[in-house]
Amino acid sequence: MKLGIVADIHCNLAGLERALDLMGPVDELLCAGDAVYQFRFSNDVLALLRERKARYVLGNHERVLLGPWGEAARERDGVRRELLEYMAAQPYRIDTEMGGRRLTMVHGSPFDPYDEYLYPNSPNLQKLAEIDADFIILGHTHYHMAQPVGRSLVINPGSAGESRDHRNGFRLSCAVLETETGEVQFHHYDDPTRPAVDPAVIPQAKPGATRHEQTPENHAWWEAPS
Repeated sequence: MKLGIVADIHCNLAGLERALDLMGPVDELLCAGDAVYQFRFSNDVLALLRERKARYVLGNHERVLLGPWGEAARERDGVRRELLEYMAAQPYRIDTEMGGRRLTMVHGSPFDPYDEYLYPNSPNLQKLAEIDADFIILGHTHYHMAQPVGRSLVINPGSAGESRDHRNGFRLSCAVLETETGEVQFHHYDDPTRPAVDPAVIPQAKPGATRHEQTPENHAWWEAPS
């Protein structure tokens, strides 16, 4: 079974559409949260997720938008009520079986604090070994990752809407998972809504500096940016 995975769209319809084009035909679309901004709703993004019958978990930005602080944003002219209700009906966690494999999806962390940022070398990433799943899908960091933890493969597709990952030249990204083999393919692409970033101006770590991230060690789960 082929799963397309996106996260952290943040109202960037063009970024989501580009991700869908790059992934090609998939059996299911997964969205690991933050499809919106906390004070901005996107009819177009939510309509496309609903149209594609995406399995969608809510993130911290949806929680703010749906809570007391987001009341003014929810009441703005033009917000389609049926799409807001569609968003509100989505869960914060999915535990399911897909393609004969157990899959868990959350936005940040399945453990309290749920909005923790779990990067590839975060110590608390190892806590995910407690989860009985073949695949654990995360978002939140905007850093793409495919890393084995315990019996699980932890996957973060990166962001399809707001680039923050210096390892791929601050490009957007999405992922495709083949559940039978566990193979993950990342697609890295420029944000259609922004000028391209010149790699020459991206800050680089000084020689010998401590790194705050690392690429997955198992290159079968890693595809370098094209």
